[in-house]
Amino acid sequence: MPSSIQIQTLINPTPINNHKQPPPPPPSTTIWQLPPTISIPQDLIHHHTHILTPHHCSSAVVQTISAPLPTVWSIIRRFDNPQAYKHFLKSCHVILGDGDVGSLREVHVVSGLPAGSSTERLEILDDERNVMSFSVVGGDHRLQNYRSVTTLHKSPVCDDATVVVESYVVDVPPENTKEETCVFVDTIVRCNLISLKQIAESLGGGTIN
Repeated sequence: MPSSIQIQTLINPTPINNHKQPPPPPPSTTIWQLPPTISIPQDLIHHHTHILTPHHCSSAVVQTISAPLPTVWSIIRRFDNPQAYKHFLKSCHVILGDGDVGSLREVHVVSGLPAGSSTERLEILDDERNVMSFSVVGGDHRLQNYRSVTTLHKSPVCDDATVVVESYVVDVPPENTKEETCVFVDTIVRCNLISLKQIAESLGGGTIN
């Protein structure tokens, strides 16, 4: 939901002070990493490590898909077509770039959700390691400074299955708690990955070009 922010500047006479005060300390930060229950290859772990301030929250969702990794990756890597599996989106237009890192897309959300549109930038697209990341840089929504990282790897228990891990970091809206924000975002991400599972498994060994 759009919100208005009013900034008011107050100018008051203050006494001259020749003794400079030290700058305030930087906000405290913490390092968020995947919980130990989520097992992924060592060379992918750093992608899911996020630096959090007290106003951030972070979480991760895992989905195992009974389809070959190239099939799943062919769907996820399409920065220009996220609505192929994200059913909360009704349209997407690339407004800058050609799908490479740095490209911008504008997506529009289906009616009934507390959002209208989102402008997103492609941060990582690694076809060799199967890593994709995007950040939200504008739009009409409540997910400020949202960044998502998705990695894929083969299932350690089934050669023809793929494990998808999607983690994110986002600002906590002033009117919500960290727990409420994570529950909301986790629900959306989980729905997206369930949809991805259904589509990829229906393709079998095929891919989307």
